[in-house]
Amino acid sequence: METVYFKGQPCHTYGTLPQVDSLAPCFHLTGRDLSRVQCLDFKDKTVVLNIFPSLDTEVCARSVRRFNEEAAKMPDTAVICVSMDLPFAMGRFCTAEGIDNVVVASAFRSPLFAQKYGVMLCDGPLAGLLARAVVVIDRERRIAYRELVEEITHEPDYEAALSVIRAESKK
Repeated sequence: METVYFKGQPCHTYGTLPQVDSLAPCFHLTGRDLSRVQCLDFKDKTVVLNIFPSLDTEVCARSVRRFNEEAAKMPDTAVICVSMDLPFAMGRFCTAEGIDNVVVASAFRSPLFAQKYGVMLCDGPLAGLLARAVVVIDRERRIAYRELVEEITHEPDYEAALSVIRAESKK
């Protein structure tokens, strides 16, 4: 269990983010067209999991926009934006915003994703949604970077994550 905050109010996660250098848990998520999005789809790529509560909030939307912009510059990297939003809502958001460099994937059918990655909020106003986190997985499926954003209303440390991604692309 980890503690994060929503507007200063403590909230807890079910479990913890995997540690750096540990093997990344495999995942099965649902794409915007209801297709399966799974870890094996991204073999031989660095994977960025941009995890957040909902695209219906400006901070979450900004993180997707930012990673979409950055993903266009990273050909050997797959950015997967994960929330509990329904796939249809994710698709509408991407169409309206011109988001086409990231994969959006819903965890609404995948309770094991939230448990394995330790991002399910189990109390507080956002209970049942995902905490804000960024996880970078290298080509060997090991965790290269992890950030659980302490205050959910804040954006992640993009530069820290991007520097790890750039280093991975040079390997």
